[in-house]
Amino acid sequence: MAAAVFHQCIGAIQVHSCGTEKSGNSSLRFISRGFVIDYGLLRKGTSSSHRCKLHVIHASTSDASVMDPISSTSHNSTDSSQNTSIETALILIRHGESLWNEKNLFTGCVDVPLTKRGVEEAVEAGKRISNIPVDMIFTSALIRAQMTAMLAMTQHRRKKVPIVMHNESKEAKAWNQIYSEETKKQSIPVITAWQLNERMYGELQGLNKQETAERYGKEQVHGWRRSFDIPPPNGESLEMCSQRAVAYFREHIEPHLQSGKHVMVAAHGNSLRSIIMYLEKLTSQEVISLELSTGIPLLYIYKEGKFMRRGSPVGPTEAGVYAYNRTLALYRQELDEMLH
Repeated sequence: MAAAVFHQCIGAIQVHSCGTEKSGNSSLRFISRGFVIDYGLLRKGTSSSHRCKLHVIHASTSDASVMDPISSTSHNSTDSSQNTSIETALILIRHGESLWNEKNLFTGCVDVPLTKRGVEEAVEAGKRISNIPVDMIFTSALIRAQMTAMLAMTQHRRKKVPIVMHNESKEAKAWNQIYSEETKKQSIPVITAWQLNERMYGELQGLNKQETAERYGKEQVHGWRRSFDIPPPNGESLEMCSQRAVAYFREHIEPHLQSGKHVMVAAHGNSLRSIIMYLEKLTSQEVISLELSTGIPLLYIYKEGKFMRRGSPVGPTEAGVYAYNRTLALYRQELDEMLH
């Protein structure tokens, strides 16, 4: 029974008495039927192997993913030295236009859905990434980001079904179980996290942007919107948003890229700017001038601990972006062979 659970790679693992390290919860990657663990992937400055006592302590949405037989070519490393050559895709998408974007209102963390145009932007984004492998999806807890992710995946040529993972209660976890292994293989886990939410605009939320500028002055409103460390009244600065978004990315998303999984993140202008600041090592002055269009995907390649930006993926009939990366070119070739 335990072996079956481990084989599915679903669950959080607790590590006990590994060398001199204190025990703790980690998402660890299995790389063989004998459950060899590359412990160094998740511990900076550590590359040695450890014998550890393991047991499953709870199901975790961050690990509830299913191996894609097509994209698994980058998952078959057998030792840590080979892991440095893994190339994985990271797709970042800002949600499509929302109803409050359309009305020119400060939205922040208010949960507003997409407009018709926003739906169309999400579908178009899906067409642009339809040949790029996706093993896991992370979104914010807000409906506009979740709609964007779901609508985008309806255009993917792999036709796998995105499924939101629910861990808010024991009942939710139990009732969300899938009992068909074949269905699991055709599914993509979607993990929602409030840490990826838009910056909280405090007392500006729901106010018209033009009217607010007239009331407080354009310079004051510009400072609230575009400075790095000045928050609006009772709200978050970009710096505060960055602290939670980047911490979540490093702890919950980056380890999956390191283990060979391809990840899509659908979120918001400020939470994505924060993540891009981390990926590209931007300064606080550089990030405040960074603009992200709604519904336009950005592609990064993760390799050897570095993120390389490839711009916005081109449409599904053009091969431009794939010329930069052998792994993605191979995935597209295999998709063509499978679907024809």
